[in-house]
Amino acid sequence: MIKKIAGGVLGVVVIGVGTIYASAYTNMGQKPDDDHKAQLTQSKQWGDDSFANELPMVRGPLSEIFRQFVLEPTDHNRPQQDIPVETIGDRLNVAPESGARVTWFGHSTLLVEMDETRILIDPVWSKHASPVPWVGAERFYDPVIALEDLPELNAIVISHDHYDHLDMETVQRLARQQVQWIVPLGVGSHLEYWGVSKSSITELDWWQSVQVEETTVTATPSRHRSGRSVTFSDVNATLWAGWAFNGPEHSVFYSGDTGMHDRFEEIGERLGPFDLTVIETGAYNPLWKDTHLGPEQAVLVHKLVKGKTMLPVHWGLFDLSSHNWTEPVERVKVAAEKYGVDVAIPLPGGSVEPGQVISTKAWWPKVPWKNAEERPIWATQVEDAVKRAKEMKGSTPQSVATPSS
Repeated sequence: MIKKIAGGVLGVVVIGVGTIYASAYTNMGQKPDDDHKAQLTQSKQWGDDSFANELPMVRGPLSEIFRQFVLEPTDHNRPQQDIPVETIGDRLNVAPESGARVTWFGHSTLLVEMDETRILIDPVWSKHASPVPWVGAERFYDPVIALEDLPELNAIVISHDHYDHLDMETVQRLARQQVQWIVPLGVGSHLEYWGVSKSSITELDWWQSVQVEETTVTATPSRHRSGRSVTFSDVNATLWAGWAFNGPEHSVFYSGDTGMHDRFEEIGERLGPFDLTVIETGAYNPLWKDTHLGPEQAVLVHKLVKGKTMLPVHWGLFDLSSHNWTEPVERVKVAAEKYGVDVAIPLPGGSVEPGQVISTKAWWPKVPWKNAEERPIWATQVEDAVKRAKEMKGSTPQSVATPSS
């Protein structure tokens, strides 16, 4: 009897592990095959056997990362009450009054509307951003709009293949639509593996462009990394990028995930100025200060690319670092005030239009957070670019809320 019970338990465990592995295996996507890789090696961003950053990346020891995340979790890494969201209703079915609008669905998921073109960016509708769909980083709130309720799209843009930006389940649902996918080099392999038609996919290298209706979409340099495999077998097998959207009347810049680098000024010179910039601000840590901007450098990037109004993103939906969940936006406000930058911080589900003055009321709770002196995030090898950004003249802030702590 004991052997039968043990055998039954073992069988359940094997089935469970097999199910988890199969699910994670599919979710990890597909590396570019040999033919695809041969094309990728022609890129100037290709290194010895994978893509490489123009500036080397400095990262702290894994033991310290483990200690911070596992042994020293914060008390406010997640909200302790429901987060307010803005009801979308029919807003997206009505053309923006200014002709351009960016709607923030949370983290880095955005809808860019400009000059009668609609482009969805980094769509993530799943509950978890993780190799295993039912565990890992969990959303702070449900999607603010059903995927099926989105207006008709002209294109979908992906910045890189990390789980909080490229979501298998969302891709599979959107693959049923006849829509153009625009991605950095190599990322198309994941999309094809999940059911997106190859003919619908456009892969771009940095500085390459594609036309979407009246809008020119350009991949811009970034300082980051890529990979989805839990065995790290696909590290930097695909490229990462920021994106510029230039239409007849308006322009928007999206940083994607990036550390500070010395190409932002060039982006501003070649593709700016921008009515709106959408800059990643969260998930930073001194241990990976070259991988993510952090709040202060995000504000400086806005200046370097010649932005008018900044929308901070990549915060407030997933717990991906050791800082408290409101810290990125609190520090952005302080930095925006210091450097003379107009910043818009809508509720999740809220929209921003060029020239629009956003409510100055902080919608997030008052919780402890560390300032730039207590937790400095300054990338390596970019001191000159940071200095120039600090010296640039800023605009007069119109929509910066008073810090809540």
